[in-house]
Amino acid sequence: MNRINQKMQQKNQATGAPGKLLSIYFTSGYPNLDDTVTIIQQLEKNGVDMVEIGLPFSDPLADGPTIQESSTVALKNGMTTEKLFEQLRGVRDLVSIPLIAMGYFNPMLQYGVEAFCKKCHEIGIDGIIMPDLPLDVYQEEYEAIFKKYGLINIFLITPQTSEERIREIDEASEGFIYMVSSASVTGSKSGFGTEQEAYFKRVASMNLKNPQIVGFGIKDAQTFQQATKTAKGGIIGSAFIKHLTEHGVASISDFIQRIR
Repeated sequence: MNRINQKMQQKNQATGAPGKLLSIYFTSGYPNLDDTVTIIQQLEKNGVDMVEIGLPFSDPLADGPTIQESSTVALKNGMTTEKLFEQLRGVRDLVSIPLIAMGYFNPMLQYGVEAFCKKCHEIGIDGIIMPDLPLDVYQEEYEAIFKKYGLINIFLITPQTSEERIREIDEASEGFIYMVSSASVTGSKSGFGTEQEAYFKRVASMNLKNPQIVGFGIKDAQTFQQATKTAKGGIIGSAFIKHLTEHGVASISDFIQRIR
């Protein structure tokens, strides 16, 4: 069984706060080129359930200034798709939690979709998030390749996604659905208002077959608790990268302890 599905089952068996899944996103090659594996190890050591490894891209449309800046620095550091694969070789000897590659479709297309998926499988990547890869294009052209290499493709929904589309995505999904809390870019909100909370409740009431994990806008224990009232878990990206910028890799445990 894919590690993402295993993790979802484990969390189903937990109760209370431990039952809420914490996923962390970071940009590979940031703050320093060779920090990638160290960050993953530290996140697992400190109780993070799942890690999203960001592939830096020069034109990250959905990312706010914090993640954009981390991508710029990572690219200047020399991070490439090939370099990331080199860094992650042997990572499964070090960690066991689910690992997800997250990025934009253009670098994946340039690398070659099948070659990319094959490499992910060899390394031990469990899933891929490509926000700009539409559902219909994925199903028509790439689904067979993803399945061939045992990779779960994670789809995103937003407050503007229609109920019909959400149900289509749910039917096509495995693992979980990435529930974007707002239509703005990452890192742009501070807390959740009544509009977001109504959206969370509306999606929860649809009784989808896949759990939802909320991303965008989670930065501390309060926002994590807000986001996970009705959802399976939460994803933190910009706030974690800000912490890395200000305090470095050695202080990862401090950040995670403040969330939990």
